Amino acid sequence: MKKLILSIFVIVLTISLTSCKGCSSDAEKAGAAVENAAEEAGDAVKEAGDATKEAAEKVVKDAERKLKEAEEAAKNAVGDAKVAADKAVEDAKKGLETMKDHAKETLEATEDAAKDAAKEAAEEATEDGANKVKDAVKDIGN
Repeated sequence: MKKLILSIFVIVLTISLTSCKGCSSDAEKAGAAVENAAEEAGDAVKEAGDATKEAAEKVVKDAERKLKEAEEAAKNAVGDAKVAADKAVEDAKKGLETMKDHAKETLEATEDAAKDAAKEAAEEATEDGANKVKDAVKDIGN
């Protein structure tokens, strides 16, 4: 930007030094045109700078918004994972309780069956023993 303005001033100075009396009005016009062009160029550079600044601010704001959205999504994912893990733990506990209850029922049924079998075996043994005693008494009496 500085080089552009310096170049324009050098051109204006050169034109004014080399001009003659008749050409002075043309030189003034040219100088004014160069001045106007320099001002317009300066304004354009300033506007471009402002537009660049606005675009950069917009990019930063968009990036901040996207970052917040990503952070929120991550928090939600962690929360969902925690809920799923808690549910899995609860389901596992319920499954273990069910297995424990079934094992207890099976053990009780096995104990009852063993008691019944032992009682039945004892009754049969008692009956067989009584019959043998009767047979032995008969054999002794005969």
